[in-house]
Amino acid sequence: MANTLRTGKWRDKFACALRGLCGALRSEKNFFIHGAVAIFVVLTASLLGLSSLEWCLLVLCIGNVFVAEIFNTSIEALARHVSPMAAPEIGKALDMAAGAVLMCSLTAALVGAIVLGQRLWLWWAIG
Repeated sequence: MANTLRTGKWRDKFACALRGLCGALRSEKNFFIHGAVAIFVVLTASLLGLSSLEWCLLVLCIGNVFVAEIFNTSIEALARHVSPMAAPEIGKALDMAAGAVLMCSLTAALVGAIVLGQRLWLWWAIG
């Protein structure tokens, strides 16, 4: 894998990136939870007729949650490789990575509530 990065060929770099993305998607159950929430948000937003800016905010938040989860998954994999035994320092790093995912998820939920909340309220009150 490292040799393909050294070639400098774009297709090799993309192949490594796609392999990493697919590996994270296969190994991490939380992607399915984030994915289900993302699908719900996209479907809801589609029904509500959001502006381009509102769509951008939602897409950025969804992407950030997935990116945070990928970083967390990669840190977990590295930690398992470096020290299969429990170590306080590694545990602290793993907790921080999980905290980053939580922070991204809570921020995304807040943005989603701000962007979708008023429109959902009006849709519910009128409908």
